[in-house]
Amino acid sequence: MTTSNAQTAPLTQARLTLPFELADAVSDHLMELGTLAVSLEDAHADSDEEQPLFGEPGMEPESAAWDLNHVVALFRNRDEAEQVFATVADELGADGGLDLNAIEYAEVPQEDWVRLTQSQFDPIEITERLWIVPSWHTPQLAQGRVNLVLDPGLAFGTGSHPTTALCLRWLTEHPLDGADVLDYGCGSGILGIAALKLGAANAVGVDIDPQAVDSTAFNASNNGVTMPCGLPDFPLANRQFPVVVANILSNPLKVLAPSLCEHVAKGGHLVLSGVLARQAEEVMAVYRQWMDMTIWAERDGWVCLHGRPKA
Repeated sequence: MTTSNAQTAPLTQARLTLPFELADAVSDHLMELGTLAVSLEDAHADSDEEQPLFGEPGMEPESAAWDLNHVVALFRNRDEAEQVFATVADELGADGGLDLNAIEYAEVPQEDWVRLTQSQFDPIEITERLWIVPSWHTPQLAQGRVNLVLDPGLAFGTGSHPTTALCLRWLTEHPLDGADVLDYGCGSGILGIAALKLGAANAVGVDIDPQAVDSTAFNASNNGVTMPCGLPDFPLANRQFPVVVANILSNPLKVLAPSLCEHVAKGGHLVLSGVLARQAEEVMAVYRQWMDMTIWAERDGWVCLHGRPKA
């Protein structure tokens, strides 16, 4: 890698908001024209209109794209950015809908991007007993403390989101010694791996996304545990478990209710998250034909639900 002064000059970031079909076409053209990087982001992120994209176990994705997107592109300089966007506008034609005047430009310092990304992820204290520690950090050493080594990746679940943290808290506060755990919609495998490190005898993961299956296998190996994982027809998951955790979203949780309840052993526990506080009663109402349900904890507008099979 060279380190010339030219390479340390600021880069140019361009940002504009477009409906999906146009955003998709513009991003394709940008990549074809040699743009350094292009990303699409939900224009309604962190608002009540945020549109989750998901493919949960046993379900097809509800949506494949956001309706309204921020297109964020990175260029070597402002001149290059303006030339590339002018070319894209020409390729789309006069009726293409690309307004060059709506593009926002900003300088972005060139930095060590890996180091910068790593610096944004510090160890996360879930409880005094359980910490999530990226691999580039020193383990949090203290008597009785459990370190779960997990790096940010393509599969959901780093411990930073309230729904994940709530499930992890439940696992730390309930005896798992010798229990078998099913992590349904496992993502990165964080919940099943945590259960194993907290004393569970076995943990099995299920996810609809093959990338999540691969991520779970990698993260389990990285933590020195064994966690079989597979797609929804995974044979090892076709049984009952003393503990079933599912951190998904409210709609798929409602659809999956019969299946999830069947997986809970007599006297076992069902732990659900990915549910907003305002959605809690609606979700619990679906499960109450099989489970006695309660709101176990709430954080930042999200809840963790707990259920026990009806007598």
